[in-house]
Amino acid sequence: MSVTITKTAGRAVEITWAPEDDPHGYLARAVEGDQLAYALEALGDGASLTEYSVDAALQAAMHTKALAKELDRRAAKQVVTLREQHGLSWGQIATVVLDDAARQSAVRRMYESGLRHLGR
Repeated sequence: MSVTITKTAGRAVEITWAPEDDPHGYLARAVEGDQLAYALEALGDGASLTEYSVDAALQAAMHTKALAKELDRRAAKQVVTLREQHGLSWGQIATVVLDDAARQSAVRRMYESGLRHLGR
């Protein structure tokens, strides 16, 4: 994928991608629909959330959760790839993805979820 993040000055960045990297428009929607902005704000501790009105705070939470849900689906598909194409063990995947080799059953659930999202 040719998504690039370039630090331009101080804490400013520029994110670019090619149209073929986003055939379903997920990246564009995350940017245009403010999901990415709200999620990054939450990642930065969401301090300004207290300055929002109730409606704006609800919007921020909704957008952050929507992006997190989409990323969970993507991570599940990546687990399928790690297992099927790269032949990694459940323990190896659990160590890297969940930071705990003992969480192999959780990784298997992610794998099963990934298969469902792939239509298999």
